[in-house]
Amino acid sequence: MGSSNWQAGTLSIALIAAGIASGSAMAQTSDEVAFRDLYKELVETNTTLSEGSCTAAEEAMSARLQAAGIPASDIKIIAPPERPKDGALIATLPGRDAKAKPILLLAHVDVVEAKRADWQRDPFKLVEENGYFYARGVADDKAMAAVFTDSLIRYRKEGFKPRRPIKLALTCGEETASTFNGVNWLLQTQPELLQAAFALNEGAGGELDANGKPVTLQIQAGEKVYQDFTLEATNSGGHSSRPVKDNAIYHLAGALSWLSSWQFPVSFNPVTKAYFEQEATLVPPEVGATMREILANPMNEEAGKRLWAQSPGWNSMLRTTCVATQVSAGHAPNALPQRATANVNCRILPGVPVETIRQMLIQLIADSSVQVTATGEAAVTSAPPPLTPQIMTPVRKLAATIWPGVTVVPAMATGATDGRFLNAAGIPTYGLSGMFYDAEGSHAHGLDERIRVKSLLDGRRFLYEVVKLYANQKE
Repeated sequence: MGSSNWQAGTLSIALIAAGIASGSAMAQTSDEVAFRDLYKELVETNTTLSEGSCTAAEEAMSARLQAAGIPASDIKIIAPPERPKDGALIATLPGRDAKAKPILLLAHVDVVEAKRADWQRDPFKLVEENGYFYARGVADDKAMAAVFTDSLIRYRKEGFKPRRPIKLALTCGEETASTFNGVNWLLQTQPELLQAAFALNEGAGGELDANGKPVTLQIQAGEKVYQDFTLEATNSGGHSSRPVKDNAIYHLAGALSWLSSWQFPVSFNPVTKAYFEQEATLVPPEVGATMREILANPMNEEAGKRLWAQSPGWNSMLRTTCVATQVSAGHAPNALPQRATANVNCRILPGVPVETIRQMLIQLIADSSVQVTATGEAAVTSAPPPLTPQIMTPVRKLAATIWPGVTVVPAMATGATDGRFLNAAGIPTYGLSGMFYDAEGSHAHGLDERIRVKSLLDGRRFLYEVVKLYANQKE
């Protein structure tokens, strides 16, 4: 046998042995390779606001959907005429029941800005290293965008015919909603494209313990509302050599001092109540006891302080929060200030009107010389969607199969996603990914964003299967 033949024979034996060892893994290899290729293309397509194009990313995903056999007539890419790079892709896999409302699979493809000089690796090149994928968007939110696109491709190739239609929406502008938001634009201009019985979205993942073992799988229902307020004090100013008591900076400082020492009251909704009830059984006993204290008596501020010391995230789930984030005052070092302003960023519990929080700030500050004004895009408020058995049962069933022993925990997002627009439009929206993270997280929005390779592939399996279960459910 010649050298080349010997090498080929050795390779064949090795491949056969690998197939025997891995069972059905060989049959899955080409499928996973195709997914990785799709994921790489999506991640490496720049979709930042400054230089990128969401439309280009969506055109690439559309080509893959059509190559899988999804008719071009079932795929739309639409963008505002004045913003051609900020397109949205809507693709539909038809259902058997013409009367059934679709499931909406929502993911945004735009990403936060990233400077190459700041990163250890090129933020727009997918790098696999030490069990992680690195690049801007590998987690937020191109992981789910790639998985949802891949799932639709797989359903089509295998001939899956769901009872209800499955609708995919890849959108733009989630990270820069003050400039443009694709979901909000679609709801205002073509709301029928997003109509659904309910939507699956980003907003929740799983938690790993210190040894990398999956512990809890979250399903997010509802999210806090983002709202900025401007605190402003003004007067006529004057020469700094002749100070007066009416000083705009002092008025603003007094207002911020009150804000720094005050907490909004604890308020539970069904989601956060269920979250802390579940967490109390999973955390160390002394922390669990504190959680049970505040569940029994939300007015127990001592318990609230102990939880805040344990985790700012827990404190944020318990109450509305408002914090000063920017200040500006004065116009010259030798002049009394004519104006002093501060930006106060509030994250408001679902269902609480923005005006209610503004009035509470006015009452807290108790200084008529400090004006409180809501600024930026008008906040969208809505109550958390219900976690019904129809939503929870498929999640629990699959979690028990894929991650035995994992606890499914309801959660409320303390940040903001496009789910706020859909919930307000009457489309219940749930954060669900099946992608697990350690305590360090994904570094989303920061340097060297990452996701565990295993977490991504586990999430791919979970979402593929859970969508199938939802799609075949009866009403």
